[in-house]
Amino acid sequence: MSVTLAFMATLSSCREILEPPPVDLLVDELVLNEASDVEAVRLGLYNAFRGIGAPLVIAGSFTADFIQHNGTFTVYNELGNKQITATNAAAERYWGSIYSTIYIANFIEERIATVPGVTEATKKQVLAEARFLRGFVNFLGAHTFGGIPRVTTTTIATNRNIPRATREDILNSVLADYNAALPDLPNTNANKTLAKTFATKNAVRAALARYYLYQKDWVQAEKLASEIIATGLQTMPTDIATVFFQEVDDETIFEVAYANNSSDDPGTSTFSLNDVLRGRREVIPANTFILTMLEPNAGERRQTISFDPTRQRGRDNGWSVVKYGSPDEANNNITIFRLAEQYLIRAEARAQQGRIVGTNGAQADINVLRQRAKAPNASLTTQADALLTIEKERVYELSFEGHRWYDLKRTNRIQTVMAAFSPNWNEKFTLWPIPQSEIQRNDALKGSQNPGY
Repeated sequence: MSVTLAFMATLSSCREILEPPPVDLLVDELVLNEASDVEAVRLGLYNAFRGIGAPLVIAGSFTADFIQHNGTFTVYNELGNKQITATNAAAERYWGSIYSTIYIANFIEERIATVPGVTEATKKQVLAEARFLRGFVNFLGAHTFGGIPRVTTTTIATNRNIPRATREDILNSVLADYNAALPDLPNTNANKTLAKTFATKNAVRAALARYYLYQKDWVQAEKLASEIIATGLQTMPTDIATVFFQEVDDETIFEVAYANNSSDDPGTSTFSLNDVLRGRREVIPANTFILTMLEPNAGERRQTISFDPTRQRGRDNGWSVVKYGSPDEANNNITIFRLAEQYLIRAEARAQQGRIVGTNGAQADINVLRQRAKAPNASLTTQADALLTIEKERVYELSFEGHRWYDLKRTNRIQTVMAAFSPNWNEKFTLWPIPQSEIQRNDALKGSQNPGY
């Protein structure tokens, strides 16, 4: 990743924060007593959040109909063959990353106000960053696992015995955190190299737009997406390859950053997207996904995948996902929010409100992306046609960025699509299992596993 050496050195010094023990075992190793401690804890927060990148992509893209198993790792065999268990390592990593981020966010919230020698502006911004990231990981937790424990403290005894809150309670806390964070974040960050890896107002607006889309609040989803587009702070590169293969491009709103080496991308090799998709090729694009990406309407977005005939043998179809580079290609970052998603959110919100064509219709937003991809313009007629077109457009544009499984769930399309894709598909897979290790660790979770696991 193209970041300053000083930043990466700080990240390395916080390695124990990046991959800490489970949240209920965390102790007060963090220090926030004086002004010089603030930046280290702030970077520790982002370090913990970095752990969410690969599990988010794995959950959103591998649980659905994008991949087939091609390797030897059990974690990917379960995902590819739709036989997920409560001991799946990706589920455990996802859960752990969520609560590591929440723990440090809570630590900041509890202590930042009393640290001497820190300006009020700095206190407000760091607290806003903590609330934004806590809100986002809770959002992911609620849509991945359903109701999850709502952890609001750093007290160890309390955190060892917290039952699941309802999904609605978690999402209410998400909205409260987003709204609290928005006023105190900057429009941009001064350091251009790091600007997209720290929270801004548009990052929170993007999170809110996605939140309202999932809640089916079409008016608010359209409003937030439009606000982001109107700022002009992000622009659409004319070459889609720039977005796929360059870090911190002009379209990025927020991304998680990793160094250009296999050990940091983005964790151990088991969860390194470069290794999983390009090195070992533990998973490869599913045949049905390949056919979708070769459609004319995908245009240049088919660069997401590539074909090597020398790899064709056995169950290997010769195709690879290349949206994430090899360790020496400086393409390790994982996008959380980018401008194209905002056009797709707005298009869907407008279609749901019956606005299909015209300047303020869904078709216009879709064609912004089609034109950039050098694909034929869309010509929509009915609402149903528009919504299915947008679903396909999200596959072309956002594939392997962690959206597909969540999209199928929120649109109530998951049973139709996944039953056709895999004979092993079961309705229980609309949620991931609570990791068995967490149920064993937290007495309050016993007997509350998701149905079917």
